[in-house]
Amino acid sequence: MTWSVLTGRQWPAAGPVRRPGRLLLVSAGLTAVLMLVSGCGWVSSIFGSKQTEASTSVSVFKVAVGQCFNPPTGAPKAELSDLSAVACTAVHTQEAYAAPGYKAPAGGDNSVYPGDAALASFANGSCAQAFTGYVGVSYLDSSLFFTYLLPSARSWEQGSDRTVLCFATTTGKPLTKTVKGSRL
Repeated sequence: MTWSVLTGRQWPAAGPVRRPGRLLLVSAGLTAVLMLVSGCGWVSSIFGSKQTEASTSVSVFKVAVGQCFNPPTGAPKAELSDLSAVACTAVHTQEAYAAPGYKAPAGGDNSVYPGDAALASFANGSCAQAFTGYVGVSYLDSSLFFTYLLPSARSWEQGSDRTVLCFATTTGKPLTKTVKGSRL
């Protein structure tokens, strides 16, 4: 059973442009900060702390609204079967905020796979509509984006899967708390 991945909003093309002279200084500073904050290597052995937030593999069919995730690493995949869940107090970039069931337009047959375009249209509308109620601010006024997972044709036919999963996501600073009611 797998899901197709699509985004609900285009990502910004690129981050801020930096002057070449400052890049090395910024990189060195970020490296030092990451070493200290990450709790890895010799710093953690000095202070005796190796706290890391464990991630848990969660089937896309078991995702619950309010769970937080980090996206898969590596090349984007057309189909996913598991996601990497973390506590919402840990560093993460995505949070499940809605799971609407697909409804065919008036007179349509819910048992027939409608195709990616119809599912994407449904997901865009449903996820945008649910965003305000979960985050506490209109999607257009939010600093967050949304993305979603769609049922694949195979999971639709094999398992009567009709659920779209909506995720609030950020392309900037990682999150360390839930976005529910955050008004971000």
